Amino acid sequence: MSYLTNKAQLENDGYSVVSSLFSEEEISRILNCLENTEQTGNAFMKTRDLFAIRQLIKNVPQLGDLLFTESMKRLIYDLFESTYFLTKAIYFDKPNESNWFVAYHQDLSISVNQKANVPNYSNWTFKKGQYGVQPPLKILQDTITLRIHLDNTSRDNGALKVIPNSHQLGIIRKDSKNWKTTNEVVCEVDKGSVMLMKPLTLHASNRTTNGKKRRVIHLEFNNNELTKPLDWLERKEITHKML
Repeated sequence: MSYLTNKAQLENDGYSVVSSLFSEEEISRILNCLENTEQTGNAFMKTRDLFAIRQLIKNVPQLGDLLFTESMKRLIYDLFESTYFLTKAIYFDKPNESNWFVAYHQDLSISVNQKANVPNYSNWTFKKGQYGVQPPLKILQDTITLRIHLDNTSRDNGALKVIPNSHQLGIIRKDSKNWKTTNEVVCEVDKGSVMLMKPLTLHASNRTTNGKKRRVIHLEFNNNELTKPLDWLERKEITHKML
């Protein structure tokens, strides 16, 4: 199967959905692995509205083989040049009782190995023992996000809403009038399917109203080197052997 149609839609609209990339059995293995992981340390965040694991592959290394199935490798092969590599991996669990929502925004921060005074890197943060920074625009434009859905996700349990083509507007100020929600699309994604997205695509999510979980593994890929001495915190090469 070829995913070049999804790649074209991603480039044009800023998002696309690949259906049934993972089987029911493969998703069960992933969930079992996550549920049996010791939940200690700064990488694990748990509140009433959200449970998350940052630096996911580093903290749950056995997930690597479960995530990079033959189908996933084929998708990566069709989407990326061989120079792309994994730069971020996070697990999100929006619990049944969650009343958490996220307003429209762009993903403007990357995770790096240290803080350094280098040109065109701004808005530094330090959370849970790791540095985040807004990089030059080209790095954000070249980033591609893959969201592996571990549950059926509908408009009733926090499916992402997106504004098509908004990634083509660059970085959008919150008070900008260059975009409207009139062409908003709710991306309902079935369990085992993968949503592709450009991080500059405006996206949001509503509160859960049907009491069902929305568990997602969020992966980001890029092909840019950062200005030294900065480097990607979670860099994992995608080798030809994997493909």
